[in-house]
Amino acid sequence: MKFKLFLIIAIICLRTNAQEQKKDYSEAFKIIEVWLDAQKDYEKLPGISAAIIKDQEIIWSGAFGKANVEADVNTEINTICSICSISKLFTATAIMKLYDEGKLRLDDKVSDLLPWYNLDQKYSDSGPITVRGLLTHSSGLPREANFPYWTGPDFPFPTQEEIKNELGNQETLYPASTYFQYSNLGLTLLGEIIEQVSGESFTDYVEENILKPLQLNETRTQLPESLYGSQLAIGYSSLDRMGQRKKVKLFQANGITAAAGFSSNVLDLGKFASWQFRLMDSTITEIIKPSTLKYMQQVHWTDPDWKTTWGLGFAVSKGSDGTKWVSHGGSCPGYRSGIQLNPKSKMAYTVMINANGTNPHKYATEMHAILNKVKGESKNGETEESTKKDMTDYTGYYSNQPWGSESYISSWEGKLVMLRLPSQSPAKSMTFLKHVKGDHFQKIRSDDEPGEMVVFERDETGKVNRYSQHGNYSNKMRD
Repeated sequence: MKFKLFLIIAIICLRTNAQEQKKDYSEAFKIIEVWLDAQKDYEKLPGISAAIIKDQEIIWSGAFGKANVEADVNTEINTICSICSISKLFTATAIMKLYDEGKLRLDDKVSDLLPWYNLDQKYSDSGPITVRGLLTHSSGLPREANFPYWTGPDFPFPTQEEIKNELGNQETLYPASTYFQYSNLGLTLLGEIIEQVSGESFTDYVEENILKPLQLNETRTQLPESLYGSQLAIGYSSLDRMGQRKKVKLFQANGITAAAGFSSNVLDLGKFASWQFRLMDSTITEIIKPSTLKYMQQVHWTDPDWKTTWGLGFAVSKGSDGTKWVSHGGSCPGYRSGIQLNPKSKMAYTVMINANGTNPHKYATEMHAILNKVKGESKNGETEESTKKDMTDYTGYYSNQPWGSESYISSWEGKLVMLRLPSQSPAKSMTFLKHVKGDHFQKIRSDDEPGEMVVFERDETGKVNRYSQHGNYSNKMRD
């Protein structure tokens, strides 16, 4: 009986995997490209790059806009940006390597590991501040070292010595293990612990033990100034009231490097994601033990509000599909970045923007939602609603003025899909059109019932130049 149950489960898994392999994402990738390009313009982003990873493969990558607006340098998929707080994932991995080697414990007190640690504990009944507390941002430490390094135009990041010398003038914000308080100071101290325990500089340790073994050749513990304005994108500010973004001065995180100093590109972060998927399926140590990575991606802290959950370095959350997502974002002067991984599906998304004031995670989340619209092949090997009709004539951009901006129409698994632009939730705003006859299509409602008719019209040359719905027209702007 147990063997039969096992066999049934195995067959179901094989069928699921086979169905996944049959999915053709090319039309979804086109929608993603159209959407990101439009959002770049409507949100006035200088540049945005992104990559989608499936296990060990980068299945799509794209880049839009400018890495250097003034010099007209295009954003490319290998364009480098500050990844700011995603640096913390490399710091956390380094800590856990030392943990695997028995050189520190997660419940070690910070004061035992750093002899010079003298931050004032203002709560006499507080528990100890530990390595675990720093990794989960539950230590009670203040958010920042006592310097105005997020203040422009110069962003005066302190040196390691300045942080050490000032530490005694700071005090805890909360008792340890009471609240989640995101802390760049906490991760900065983890960088100091790495140096103290390993006997190497933080930079040398991370480069030799993580970056080089994973061949992350474009990931650095600083921003490469020699590439600034070319491969290293120039950073720009949030939009001002005039709808403009100003150039932000290049910075180096100096003593805050372990928390916010790294630079990379979406391809290297894709490799970093693939390493995690690879390690999860292995029994062999690659930098850290497989069990250690899985331990890092479990929930180790839940805030009293039950809304914030954190692992060891990673943000851990439950997605709309009920599965676990692990992630981290980055926000530094002139740059935003994000990485999201789903350990179950082995899908990951990386996004980089060389401007402030926008959230890269929304792009990752929506790319995933668009891919989820792909149904794949049916049992007979044909796409659902398949048809021999060529959809090329209808593809292109259509004006919705003055009521809206524009729409893009493209093919989608034997149907047409209409995407209104711009859109904060493109997957929800995708409307599917089923072919009826000739140039007549019918909308498919969200409940799969037929909706109103959409009729395309052609000019005297036979080229589609507009469509009508409920008696009104939208003109084609371009293919």
